[in-house]
Amino acid sequence: PSGRSTTRPPLTYEDVVANAKTYTDQAFLVLDKEKTEVVFNGQWFKEMPFMEVIKLNARVTLQQMLQREDFKNRVANGTEVRLHEIQYPIMQGWDSVVVRADVEIGGSDQLFNILVGRDLQKEEGQEPQVCMTLPLLEGLDGVKKMSKSLGNYVGLTDAPKDMFGKLMSIPDELMAKYYLLVLGETMDAAMHPMEAKKQLADKCVAVYHGGEAARECREDWDIRFSKRDLSSAELPSFTPGERRDVLGVVQHAFQSVFGQAVSGGDVRRLIQGGSIQLNGDKLTDPKAEPAWESGAVLKLDKKRSVRLA
Repeated sequence: PSGRSTTRPPLTYEDVVANAKTYTDQAFLVLDKEKTEVVFNGQWFKEMPFMEVIKLNARVTLQQMLQREDFKNRVANGTEVRLHEIQYPIMQGWDSVVVRADVEIGGSDQLFNILVGRDLQKEEGQEPQVCMTLPLLEGLDGVKKMSKSLGNYVGLTDAPKDMFGKLMSIPDELMAKYYLLVLGETMDAAMHPMEAKKQLADKCVAVYHGGEAARECREDWDIRFSKRDLSSAELPSFTPGERRDVLGVVQHAFQSVFGQAVSGGDVRRLIQGGSIQLNGDKLTDPKAEPAWESGAVLKLDKKRSVRLA
């Protein structure tokens, strides 16, 4: 529940297993699979009798749980905190005991949970783990932390051109943070913002897909947006939903392809500014229902376009 203002929807066991598979696939893009051991905490929790669950809970106080910023804020705002959510830090802490963790790495929002693990390790006579936390990275919307559930994320397994395009859409003011947290580099403050963003996207794609793929992505981007030739460019594929009006289709394209929720007002402003185009023709009426033909290019703004499936 870290960083959430509402209760997280429950997942089925099958969902958890499927998610775990995607997480390990992504982790092994960075980690050496042969040197990595993956364990599931169900191995010990499914064998834990309820009496042991009670004993484990007795080692943590409600006051401790309410020190968590998100729990404290939700209680203060009158927003519900369900009891199973309070189990999460306790379970994560017990994981550290079972695996005898030396170091636990997480986002800054995980600090409370990691400290619970240290406390439980001390009680078990273990050397408490070292906490290593990293700043949270804002997503493509530039406001909330990057999250798959919020749809504002860049996936490590995204296709090269999708990854490049998403990174080109981040707000300029976040570039320095992306350089530092994603690449471990300091951005050249003297570099033109557009070139800095291209280099960021280029380097990120190179890490996960190789230098050749990164070069192709940059060339394709330049053709599409520097030379303004979208007819033969490789674009993300998009299938309109039930709504066929310009307003509805554009909103759906932003959300489904780029993970960005845009309001009706935002779309109308783009229309008024001449940004929304279908095969180069400006769409001026948000209520119009043009022929959304397969292969047509829908331009959403200066940086993003899609090809209709």
